[in-house]
Amino acid sequence: MLIKIFIKDQINVNNIKKRKNMRIKFIPKTFLGKLSVILIMAFLFLFIIFQLLVFAGQRGGETFFDNLLLTIPIFLAGIFAIAAFVTGLISIIKNKERAVLVYIITLIGLFILWFVVGEIVVPH
Repeated sequence: MLIKIFIKDQINVNNIKKRKNMRIKFIPKTFLGKLSVILIMAFLFLFIIFQLLVFAGQRGGETFFDNLLLTIPIFLAGIFAIAAFVTGLISIIKNKERAVLVYIITLIGLFILWFVVGEIVVPH
């Protein structure tokens, strides 16, 4: 009888330890998770630069590369967003990253990848 009570207590202690480890985290802990955050911040910075240039009066031409002042920031922003998707996905799968921010960044990167592939497959 005493052994049963001791075993039940041990099982309950193990469950409590598991629950503490299962807390929802917002900030990533792994290197690749942190790198995906940095890459998506670079994407947002370059996207804002692009929007400011358009607001200032810059216009594109017939092709994507006609106005390099607009092409360079948006091209780099797309590369950074897709890189954030890849590093976030690797971080989630390989390193078992469970931070909410990495999941959000991975979804944003997937959306940008979907948009870029759509623009390449079905151009205007």
